[in-house]
Amino acid sequence: MKGRILRDARKIFGEYGFHGTTTRMIAQKVGIDISTLYYHWGEKGDLYEAVVQDIFEDLRSKLVEIEHIIHGKPLADRLTIALDIMTDYLFENPEISNLTLYRYFTKTRHESVLEVKVPETMGNIAYSMGLVNDKKALPVDAKMKMLAMMNSIHNFISGEGFFKVLLDVNHEDYVRVVKDTLGFVLVPAFTQATKAQDPSE
Repeated sequence: MKGRILRDARKIFGEYGFHGTTTRMIAQKVGIDISTLYYHWGEKGDLYEAVVQDIFEDLRSKLVEIEHIIHGKPLADRLTIALDIMTDYLFENPEISNLTLYRYFTKTRHESVLEVKVPETMGNIAYSMGLVNDKKALPVDAKMKMLAMMNSIHNFISGEGFFKVLLDVNHEDYVRVVKDTLGFVLVPAFTQATKAQDPSE
């Protein structure tokens, strides 16, 4: 039951954000009464924190999986493969991108442990992309490059409903064109930047 509540809470928080979601909405989605939800998770903030933590752990696991796949390959291949896998993963779990963007743009925010953990994730990505030699020493310009990559992906995922209509395509074609566009923009940008720093790359 606790797992069912967490799974459905991810979807509801992802659709409406922290402030737009009520515990009643989550209980109704799960098909339980509100007292059962409180019994398992306490207040809304506790459940939201668990959702954020669950999402972060899923993302970290996915990044570790990708790192094993791309390790040792040339940078352009690493980027292409990572973008392909991560884009598929986020399309399958759109609440991740939605919640991320809600947190960026909502003026009234619920504080979370995510603020502490995001730099760690950014460091891991920057290291995998060859932007830094030390995961824990991430300069501002590398952080901005990571944000550019992450925001590009999240915006396309979260904005699917709007962009798909604008482009007049179905879901499958939208996923394909998003991947093509991310590759077109990000792979040359990162590979050229790395070559400028290290011509042997």
